[in-house]
Amino acid sequence: MNTMMHLVSLFVVSMCLGSGAHASDRDDLEAKLHAFLANSDTKAAHVSFWADDLVYTSSNGTRFGKAELLSGFENAEPPDAPAATVYSAADVDIRVYGDAAVVAFKLVGTPTDATAADETTYYFNTGTFLKRDGEWRAVAWQATIIP
Repeated sequence: MNTMMHLVSLFVVSMCLGSGAHASDRDDLEAKLHAFLANSDTKAAHVSFWADDLVYTSSNGTRFGKAELLSGFENAEPPDAPAATVYSAADVDIRVYGDAAVVAFKLVGTPTDATAADETTYYFNTGTFLKRDGEWRAVAWQATIIP
């Protein structure tokens, strides 16, 4: 019986340690998501969020990678210009599977112009992240507009 109790104790300890790692990873991923959305109008935010081998499927059905995303900043407005839309996440669901994770949430796009407040947009977003060299990066992304 002592051997069985010892095995059960080891199992419980390993489960607790594993779930602690997952909780920390979930916290890291959620913080990364919110920081990205708060700064999504900057190239730097995109450089650190997306993996180099990203596959992004947009809400209009086009598919592209990180290079195409970053190229959109080449002729962008000056960084001191206010963003036309502010993005936030609601209903965030993060599931960690070792060095992989799935992050699903509702993206809320709120216009900064008070007269356009009724034009808030909503999207379902799902991202697959891999932890490489201790850092989480999105390798796949799917955005779907909510009518």
